[in-house]
Amino acid sequence: MMRCAKPPMPLADRSCGVAMRGFGHYLPLRRVENAEIEADLGLAPGWIAQRTGIRARHYAAADQAVSDLAVPAGQMALRQAGLAADHIGLLLLATSTPDHLLPPTAPLVAHRLGLSCGAMDLAGACAGFLQALVLAAGHVRLSGQAVLVIAANILSRRIAAGDITTRALFADAAGAVLLAPCADRTRGLQASVLRSDGAGHAMIQIPRGGTRQPYDAAQPSAGAGLAMQMRDGRAVFAQAVEGMTSASQQVLQQAGLSASDIASWLPHQANSRIIAQVGTRLRLDRAEVLGTLADHGNSSAATMPLALSCRAAQGPLPDGPMLLSAFGAGTLWGAAVWIP
Repeated sequence: MMRCAKPPMPLADRSCGVAMRGFGHYLPLRRVENAEIEADLGLAPGWIAQRTGIRARHYAAADQAVSDLAVPAGQMALRQAGLAADHIGLLLLATSTPDHLLPPTAPLVAHRLGLSCGAMDLAGACAGFLQALVLAAGHVRLSGQAVLVIAANILSRRIAAGDITTRALFADAAGAVLLAPCADRTRGLQASVLRSDGAGHAMIQIPRGGTRQPYDAAQPSAGAGLAMQMRDGRAVFAQAVEGMTSASQQVLQQAGLSASDIASWLPHQANSRIIAQVGTRLRLDRAEVLGTLADHGNSSAATMPLALSCRAAQGPLPDGPMLLSAFGAGTLWGAAVWIP
């Protein structure tokens, strides 16, 4: 028999705060140090770390799909939150590497977690978690039900072996945050800015596999078309810095805050140079920067909840407003202010 989620709160009770009640993450067992990639590509020792700030990353096993990463991350967040399954009203899965094109992966993840709530995939690339968090906060306030947000990717299978640009950066991981209503109305999402510019859709892409360029095994270039391609890395760098900076400035203005009010900053973990430039432009000198880039690389949408979960494992998050900033393929970018 199909189970129903807990009924929504009465309309009069829907003005609530939103709390991050549980965090979770999962990293595949295989850890790949820079030395392995540098030796394979004939790079000087230290080349990758100097340019990206990354020392290592994790790769999924051959028999693992993205749902196999998402489920343990979700389980960890649910255990921390201590909520029964019927309190979860929605599961959002931010991923660019689903188990398959059809059906969506989120319902499978929900099923394996013992949930029968609504479930949907969000393909927002590196901005996917930020988009999911904004949507999830609205759903919590409207319904009074908890929402589980998971971001997971297996990017190691979308890397061309000889492509230094993508192989130095990308990784596999999953992170999760359980959002739940709380009595303190000041907690949760305070302001958000989500932007896009489809003119830059080809800057970072996996060309084949969709309806524009269907996969055809008979074509000699079919395999290469399934690998991630980054065209004009300098242009991507410049747009990422500009997009994250401008969106962050706008969201701070919306929230009536200045950079000095920010207690913590959660940027997408693209590479250390982008993070450093955005931080300098925003003058976030007093904010604690949340991130795991050096040890875990760039797992696209998963970097932000992974960083949150790893930081939460060390103790309470900094007391005060949190700024979130992201930029990804599409092109998509945005920012949000959250009160933990």
